[in-house]
Amino acid sequence: MSRQDTGTRRATISDVAREAGVSPSTASVVFSGKTPVSDATRRRVLDAASALGYTGPDPRAASLRRGRSGIVGVVFEEHLGTAFLDPVKTLMMDGLADAVTPLGAGLLLLRDHEPTGSGPSLTTAPLDAAVLIGCSGLLRESLETVKARGIPVVVIEGDAGDDVPRIGLDNREAQRQAASHLRALGHREIAIVTLPARVDWQRGWLHDDTAVTVDVTRERLAGALDVFPDATAYAAAGSFIDEGFAAGREIFADPDRRPTAVIAQSDLLAAGVIRAAEETGLRVPEDVSVTGFDGIVVDGLAPYELTTLVQPATDKGRAAGAAVAAMLEGTPAASIRFTCTFREGNTTGPAPALA
Repeated sequence: MSRQDTGTRRATISDVAREAGVSPSTASVVFSGKTPVSDATRRRVLDAASALGYTGPDPRAASLRRGRSGIVGVVFEEHLGTAFLDPVKTLMMDGLADAVTPLGAGLLLLRDHEPTGSGPSLTTAPLDAAVLIGCSGLLRESLETVKARGIPVVVIEGDAGDDVPRIGLDNREAQRQAASHLRALGHREIAIVTLPARVDWQRGWLHDDTAVTVDVTRERLAGALDVFPDATAYAAAGSFIDEGFAAGREIFADPDRRPTAVIAQSDLLAAGVIRAAEETGLRVPEDVSVTGFDGIVVDGLAPYELTTLVQPATDKGRAAGAAVAAMLEGTPAASIRFTCTFREGNTTGPAPALA
């Protein structure tokens, strides 16, 4: 048989076996690598495959035999174009990808909702499992449909219900630790720069009646307010240096109401606040102290070393992948809460009146 004999039909492993003069099972193990074969036999099978234009088993057939699609959906509440500008999410995705690779699965990135007909969504994509990055807004509405399909679900940094394993951080306790550090340094006038208050939030001040629906934002805000209940809070539109800079400009605009310390809910926001302080002519930490959250490397921040909370972002991703693997095997997956580590840098110091 030659390539021409198969016409437009895709060559099969049986065609390769006949061409190589071996059994279909022998030809199959050459491609699977699960059983050793002699070099001569391997060469004969590969030469036959090359002659027939056979490139290997159809992955769809293997998926059908397993009863799986080989796809783990990762669902973001934010625009995918901005999600990976956050180093924390990049590290988390690295850990998740490492954990699902042994399953023979790939990751499909999804928004929490898509306009009708615009592409796959959480409710329509052929998923083996779903990992939610946060859980609020429209995503909660889609979740019941996914559960009804019997698809295992894991949530990172969010609450999707008691029956959905959570992978998270001690956000409130960690932020309280940073706030307590500032209080011990004598600070009393505090401003907080938060992550978005809700999906599609535009930057602005938070008021008593502002609904904060993003779990991470709400928990970290609560931790700071535990120590400084009268602190003002400004919510950025995302975890970006430019957003921190814009927030800092607002916070430092009135010379008579400037805080002596700023608690930022991410290191990138903290870096932007420091730039705004410098623009205003304030020294860090002599005139204003700044804390961050995440423990990432921020390019161009030297000579500053942020006082921050270091979170195990990669481990969070790995834990989510391990939960997916357990659930696909029919084993219950436990919720896990990681602990952040406080790290003091040179961006905090005594309150100016005490310096």
